[in-house]
Amino acid sequence: MLKLLKTHFGYDAFRPLQAEIIDTVLNKKDALVLMPTGGGKSLCFQLPALVVDGVTVVISPLIALMKDQVDSLTANGIPAAFLNSTLNEQEMYSIQARALSGELKILYLAPERLVLPAFQDFLERLDVGIIAIDEAHCISEWGHDFRPDYRHLKKLRHLFPTVPIIALTATATPQVREDILNQLEMRGAQVFVSSFNRPNLHYTVQPKYNSFDQLIQLLKPLKNQPAIIYCFSRKDTESLADDLCRAGFPALPYHAGLERELRKHTQDQFIRDEVSIIVATIAFGMGIDKPDVRLVAHMDLPKTIESYYQETGRAGRDGLPSDCVLFYTFGDKRKQEYFINQIENDQERAFAQAKLEQIVDYCESSTCRRQTLLQYFGETWKETKCQACDNCVSAPQEIYEATETAQKILSAVLKTGERFGVDHICNVLRGTKRKRVLENHHDALSVYGILRDLPAHELSSLIRFMQRKGYLEKNEGEYPTLRVSQFGKTALLDRARIFLPKVNFEQKTVLTPAFSKEGLPFEPELFEKLRLQRKIIADKLNVPPFIIFGDRTLQEMAYYLPQSLESLAKIFGVGVRKLEEYGNDFLHHIKTYAQIKNLAERPQLKPAGRVRISSANRSITRTDSTFQKTKELLDKKYSIAKIAHERGMAESTITQHVTKLFDEDPKLDIEYLRPDPARLQKIKAAFQKTDTFLLGPVKAILGDEFSYEEIRLARLFL
Repeated sequence: MLKLLKTHFGYDAFRPLQAEIIDTVLNKKDALVLMPTGGGKSLCFQLPALVVDGVTVVISPLIALMKDQVDSLTANGIPAAFLNSTLNEQEMYSIQARALSGELKILYLAPERLVLPAFQDFLERLDVGIIAIDEAHCISEWGHDFRPDYRHLKKLRHLFPTVPIIALTATATPQVREDILNQLEMRGAQVFVSSFNRPNLHYTVQPKYNSFDQLIQLLKPLKNQPAIIYCFSRKDTESLADDLCRAGFPALPYHAGLERELRKHTQDQFIRDEVSIIVATIAFGMGIDKPDVRLVAHMDLPKTIESYYQETGRAGRDGLPSDCVLFYTFGDKRKQEYFINQIENDQERAFAQAKLEQIVDYCESSTCRRQTLLQYFGETWKETKCQACDNCVSAPQEIYEATETAQKILSAVLKTGERFGVDHICNVLRGTKRKRVLENHHDALSVYGILRDLPAHELSSLIRFMQRKGYLEKNEGEYPTLRVSQFGKTALLDRARIFLPKVNFEQKTVLTPAFSKEGLPFEPELFEKLRLQRKIIADKLNVPPFIIFGDRTLQEMAYYLPQSLESLAKIFGVGVRKLEEYGNDFLHHIKTYAQIKNLAERPQLKPAGRVRISSANRSITRTDSTFQKTKELLDKKYSIAKIAHERGMAESTITQHVTKLFDEDPKLDIEYLRPDPARLQKIKAAFQKTDTFLLGPVKAILGDEFSYEEIRLARLFL
């Protein structure tokens, strides 16, 4: 597994739990994997797929993500494809034929296909080695993104009762975990729960008072690096994107109301680094696997902690420092409550309201943000400070005596009958002419206008602080009205001194440089040259730039300055296939830059993995032991059937080994495997007739007289 990890993905070691999960899958046992976004979930099924007989079937609800993952796998030398509604009938047929022939190792499917009878027939004929269910929380009604199509997935258990199922999700409460196991009938499955902590993410909640200017201050130091900005409504996304463009920050809106082709084009522009800022509703992001998003900003209150965690999880998937900023005002809670009140089912409405209260508590908490998030998912956080959230890195809030102001607030709540919420109390105290104030004759009260000099956002914050300190409390009922607590009444009668935290609304958000200690001091100028080279290659291959190399890989190149392919092979994320395909292009820029700047290669402590580069032709040789064993038997002139029997593998797998070995060494002696001349001629004629190298169309012409293995082998001699 470590050899394959370096060969195909360019990594030298597993992340926590990956090795244990892969072992479980290889031992044909079910597994439920809870791992944060960017934690390496996909590798847990992609790597074992390379050695397990048959094709690994991956269920994913994310059409855009399917293409990105298939592009990435293909770039890493792994045969993969997807089947979803974006393909025409001929493309579907061709991919199904490749899957049936054993040509594919990984096949991505959309869940809705499972209800189609013709598709079920195709599945029954497929040699399935592993079933992977991504975004598994979608199967649970208690999950934040329930999808009815996922309820059909139990058909897979019935179709393939002995095939191991691995279900994966980044967000699932204990209740949702249990539901996933029950719905997929994964009895006895091993459950792997990785830490939900994303140490590279910096969490901040900013008081929202002039959010556009606040946002501009966040974007200025990012220098056109990718950012996602979430808004509550479709209209807000369009107006904010326009405002950003006028301010010199090119941005595009994204929401479900846009034409499908426009949404796809917008998403593609973002993924391909052609636009750096997307302003979106929550419709955006589920299908995004872009690893280098440096900022996720919420302009409005999210619905739940789960959705907030998942949306912020789109930042920093490459492990590099990134920011998550939420602009909060208590008034935004009402927007969410409006829609919650439309829910007819009492239990569902109460559930949604409780979830909303949890995210409000998160925003108003003065304790470690990370600790609050982890506790929500049932994880104990042993530290008291993370040093990577606003509450941990900012100076403690200044406490001041606010007795006079607090008394006026308590009096206003009492004099208005303890029947109103924060906003109304603010309007009365600030002396506004709002309709509700006038209708209730609250403009005639002695407290009317007595705090008119306090800005609304500051006054509402003081009222919220008084709630947290116990002077005020919520009334029971559907609406969030306030009453004075017994503690507050006593303080008012006794004229007790009241101390409250002082809110500094001018305090700037603390961004990643304050907590990033792991970043390499790479050469910025060289990094930009490497980014440009990456974009040129990506455009040529029609794939997103991160498919070629991630930012972390480029940063290591721009720091270590490797001067040879051997040194480049040590860089994180440089596997055999990519070294062979792109290595010299990047080396050219690195060597030229180092020569001009008179810089030497910096030593790397890590080994070069398992990539061997011959001094004769600088070609790359596969050292996978499973292929080597097949080669040894080929050297002994064993037949395909005899090798398969000797190794306990399917003949289709051995035929694939032969194909790969011959691709890497065309001098390999396989002449003894040449098919009968008459049969070879028939296969040749079929290939010529279809004018393709694909096996499926040729098999359709030749019929059952010829197996896929024979056609695949014959193709080597044609």
